[in-house]
Amino acid sequence: MITIDLNGKSTRLDADPDTPLLWVLRDTLQLTGTKYACGIAVCGACTVLVDGQPVRSCTTPLSAVAGKKVTTIEKVDAGRVGKAVQAAWQKLDVVQCGYCQSGQIMSAVALLSQNRKPSDADIDAAMAGNLCRCATYMRIRAAIHEAARSLT
Repeated sequence: MITIDLNGKSTRLDADPDTPLLWVLRDTLQLTGTKYACGIAVCGACTVLVDGQPVRSCTTPLSAVAGKKVTTIEKVDAGRVGKAVQAAWQKLDVVQCGYCQSGQIMSAVALLSQNRKPSDADIDAAMAGNLCRCATYMRIRAAIHEAARSLT
């Protein structure tokens, strides 16, 4: 049994410790907002927060998050920063196909949780591991700036 703090709730999991966190979230817990895309931690679609840091869940074994706080897209709006990011995404109509957006939002929340006034360079660095096939990068950057303004 492995216990994690999942979205603010203590969760005991009877799963192989080597199982990627992504599959525990999607298949065991039915939290399907976290997406599978590349499976090798290069696209960022599977990004979740582990103790506030963006982590690629497709290559992170369940054992690596034992006793840690894991936040998924399903509950990112429980915090002020998550609400601000999601509101900015909606206001600026960031989403095109939407597949990568849960990972994009999670990385943006991690950035703004640490840096409330990011420069374009800060945003580009923080978001570099998140790919968007629809190329909404300019709208993502604008939404991060919009969310930052709403947090001050």
